[in-house]
Amino acid sequence: MGPLVPDIISANLNYIVALLIGICFGAILEQAGFSTSKKLVGLFYGYDFTVLRVFFTAGIVAMVGVMGLIHFGLLDINLVYINPTFVWSAIIGGIIMGAGFIIGGFCPGTSICAAAIGKIDAMIFILGSLVGVLIFAEGYSLFEPLYKAANLGNPRIFETLNISQNLFAFLMVSVALIAFYFVTLIESKVNKREVVFVKLSRENGLIILSGALLLIFSLLFTDRKADLLNLVNDDNFVKNYSIDEITPDEFAFRLVCENCERMQIIDFRNKKEYDKWSLPRSTHFTVDNLFEKEPNLFLKIKGSIKVFVANKEITEKKAAIIARRLGYKRIMILKGGLDEFNKEILQFEPIAKPQNIKEINLNRFRLQVKEEINRLIKENKPKGPVEKKQKRALGGC
Repeated sequence: MGPLVPDIISANLNYIVALLIGICFGAILEQAGFSTSKKLVGLFYGYDFTVLRVFFTAGIVAMVGVMGLIHFGLLDINLVYINPTFVWSAIIGGIIMGAGFIIGGFCPGTSICAAAIGKIDAMIFILGSLVGVLIFAEGYSLFEPLYKAANLGNPRIFETLNISQNLFAFLMVSVALIAFYFVTLIESKVNKREVVFVKLSRENGLIILSGALLLIFSLLFTDRKADLLNLVNDDNFVKNYSIDEITPDEFAFRLVCENCERMQIIDFRNKKEYDKWSLPRSTHFTVDNLFEKEPNLFLKIKGSIKVFVANKEITEKKAAIIARRLGYKRIMILKGGLDEFNKEILQFEPIAKPQNIKEINLNRFRLQVKEEINRLIKENKPKGPVEKKQKRALGGC
């Protein structure tokens, strides 16, 4: 659960859209037969596995869909709420809910759906649920130690298993398709009917095609952030990648020039170094910021060049490659990095005996910008990182 297209539609309109989605969701549950307790408990008795098929399908489609949105940069996973895992409360709560599901014939969501069409047993189930909520709320001080025991934080299963996200997704889709096959066998045996799996029909063809596409997409939708970080770990690739550069002299000139084209300086040094001294009109960034929402908007400001700086040129170039691959334009790096800029500009020692007009002009220019830029640095207040205004939305089922 979370805000729908935040910053595009208002919070109140978000609630209206969520209500409409909820109505559609309820209608789908009703069409799937989830308002009938016999169909729901059929999962436990083996005569009807509609619940498994619907929810397993919803799960794997949502999983691959989220991977696709992340892959194409349409979703910031950092804004998606992941329920914390408390092991013992999850186990005990699961046993209680499972028992309630078998005895009552509903889960909380399907009971609302059934009550909405006038099912009296669903209304009684909801009443029992409210009593359970009241008991838990009033006795929370007694339940709290157990409720918060064995906190694992917000783990993701593929990270816990130490496998790639794509492999986990592929295995989940495979397990789902295999499960659909075997539950059909179980249904047929319990209901004493013959089943024919290989039956040429449009419906079966669409099911097979959908399953095949989910398997393919589960491997294609890689984690874009991990891919790009792995890409820039290859030093040979980074060295051979062409990125526009700005020389220390031109960079210094633009820093003191009031009528020059606007220049945004993105500083990728660590926070301690940046706070110690920073260039005017610079903003502190990390590589992680490149994948976040607010920095995304910051780097898309039109009418300016974006100069990435760091102590070493290789660090600048890695960040610039990631930015370019993410679609940012007019990205440049400071040639030689800040180490070279310090040496040639900020700590410039004039040529003792200039031999020609070029050296005379070089002395004059660098001494002037050295004094001016060092003054600006002293007056400059560190800025950044870019404030993250959009917070992770709380929610969950």
